[in-house]
Amino acid sequence: MAIGGFVGAGHPEMLTAALEQRFLQTGTPQDLTLYYCAGQGDRRDRGLNHLAHRGLLRRVVGGHWNLAPKLGALALANEIEAYNFPQGVLSVLLREIAAKRPGVFTQVGLNTFMDPLHGGGRLNERTQESLVERVEIDGRTWLRYKSMPITVGLIRATSADAKGNLTMEREGLIGEVLPIAQAAKNHGGIVIAQVEKIVNHIDDPKSVRVPGMLVDYLVVSGGKEHDQTFGETFNSSYVTTGDDTHAIPQLEFSERLIIGTRALQEVSKGSIVNLGIGLPETVAMVAAQTGRIKEFTLTVESGPIGGAPASGLSFGCSHFPEAVVDQPSQFDFYDGGGLDLAVLGAVEVDAGGSVNVTSFAGRFAGVGGFTNIAQSARKLVFCCTFRAGEIKIFKDGGQLRIVSEGRHAKFVNRLQQISFHGPSALAQGQEILYVTERAVFELTPEGLLLIEIAPGIDLQREVLDQMEFVPKISRSLRSMTLPSFL
Repeated sequence: MAIGGFVGAGHPEMLTAALEQRFLQTGTPQDLTLYYCAGQGDRRDRGLNHLAHRGLLRRVVGGHWNLAPKLGALALANEIEAYNFPQGVLSVLLREIAAKRPGVFTQVGLNTFMDPLHGGGRLNERTQESLVERVEIDGRTWLRYKSMPITVGLIRATSADAKGNLTMEREGLIGEVLPIAQAAKNHGGIVIAQVEKIVNHIDDPKSVRVPGMLVDYLVVSGGKEHDQTFGETFNSSYVTTGDDTHAIPQLEFSERLIIGTRALQEVSKGSIVNLGIGLPETVAMVAAQTGRIKEFTLTVESGPIGGAPASGLSFGCSHFPEAVVDQPSQFDFYDGGGLDLAVLGAVEVDAGGSVNVTSFAGRFAGVGGFTNIAQSARKLVFCCTFRAGEIKIFKDGGQLRIVSEGRHAKFVNRLQQISFHGPSALAQGQEILYVTERAVFELTPEGLLLIEIAPGIDLQREVLDQMEFVPKISRSLRSMTLPSFL
């Protein structure tokens, strides 16, 4: 069973809620394999959390787990087989499944925990079957993510006509609705589409995202359990073009503002950019505050191009996008090197520049689109606070002061899990920076090199003593520029 959606956008909430009720009332169906690309949930009860019941699922193959903690709890308890693969790989793999090809051949995931040499994306002891393998093609090592049959597709659209043709005029993204439907149909399965309404006629055939010949059942929501995102009932800015930047929140002075300001310095005019969720979102906020937001093009892996990415439970949509393409096509562009710059988060960083974003605090977060993006962008800026947990700072004139230090180190000797492999990225010529509120590092063949420190910060006490390893220090150590536009 493949289910479409990104956080809450495009997720068929009425269908997954109904499936949960069916199982609770009848005990059926049982032992399903769940396949999904992007995380779908609200970190509580909605989305794929509906399906987190012992017996309902046997296996889960997903791109991101953090938004569906109930699924993650089943995996941690070893009650389901659980896999985590890159979101971009899974979305493109749907097309290969639809065409009955043997899988996706890619280097995305090499030398990370998704590589068969490091676990093959298997998340617990119960998960034994290998769904990815290393292969040699033309003298280079590739990963083959294997195809698997899809026999049920659950998708969502806005409107359907009497023949089942689907349009998505009020949806914030397109996602992977077409390859899900094609994959299920070509494997003798069924496609169930949740729509808001039935219309008499669709005027523009090019607006049809899924042809009716692929749709077996329509469920009309009438707007019930059909919010545009899990954060908002409907926001017209996600489906219209414009140049209004007032929707972007303003930042007060904080460690987030410092990090966003410094990361923005790496964005050149005319660049094509991807911003990760969380701290990286501050780059767009600072760009709006400083009048730079129109100098470059922001993209989101779910498909929006241009505009300003939404945040929180509306992440995956963009305010006033110039275009919205389907998710597999967006990842085709990313994987081919189309991104000039990606600004991403980091949970842990080691001395070799490798990064963990996937496993922490006793839960599976999952890679989402991180690995595709991190391995393909020409330039990377990882953003994180220098330490984790309740850090407090203030600006004393032109000096930065640390009031309360974070509880946990983020620059560590050993990562819990490798989501990004620094040495591999260097070998393929990527430029990589690590930006914190008090220091900036560059990845070199000798490891992390400290190149900037914030004014007022004591190098030994507030940088080196707060790391689990000693980085190289630049002979021309520069001073970070603190935000001065407030």
